[in-house]
Amino acid sequence: MRILIVEDQAKTSQFLKKGFSEVGYSADIAESGPSAESFVASSEYDLIILDLMLPGQSGIDTARHLRRDGFTGPILMLTALSSTKDKVNGLDSGADDYMTKPFSFDELLARVRALLRRNSNKNSSNSILKYSDLEVDLVQRKVTREQQEITLTSKEFSLLEYFMRNPERPLGRTSIAEHVWDIDFDSESNVIDVYINLLRKKVDSPFSKKLIQTVVGVGYVLKDSH
Repeated sequence: MRILIVEDQAKTSQFLKKGFSEVGYSADIAESGPSAESFVASSEYDLIILDLMLPGQSGIDTARHLRRDGFTGPILMLTALSSTKDKVNGLDSGADDYMTKPFSFDELLARVRALLRRNSNKNSSNSILKYSDLEVDLVQRKVTREQQEITLTSKEFSLLEYFMRNPERPLGRTSIAEHVWDIDFDSESNVIDVYINLLRKKVDSPFSKKLIQTVVGVGYVLKDSH
């Protein structure tokens, strides 16, 4: 799951990004409304967390622009303003839920999961990825192969999700690092290869068909060679 955090306070945005990373969600940060619109125009996001009090263009206007431009995923609005009128304005602008600051990350995460579940019920095909005999439920965070449930860590799940979103497409280490780790990832590290091996032990080793294959000189690919 990929989340866009639209927040001009660096302390808050980094806290949220770290929290989402720990539970296996990939998150990008936009510091303004126009920046958020650029992110959404160039990448796909499953959910947007949008601060109401942004410099220049407010969260209300940003939500309206995002909806006008075709973003259909959930928008969760954050604000220090807690009056009923403020909440109504936020929801009327296109937000799906509203949280007032300060808030606990656990409650925010519960709201995010509820919004993702609700959205997946409207479009269930987006929440379940299937390739060969492997199935990944993005909302329930459940992996099954040949009707056997496979338990993955958060990072293993994120890595598998990236493969499942790009089946039969060779993925280089840089591409994997950008999508599953973050932009500060050390390209000289062998952590990607370590995680590929961990994933193979769980997803491939117990089964006759091997899906995660090495592409010499490039990286890895999810491919059914049978």
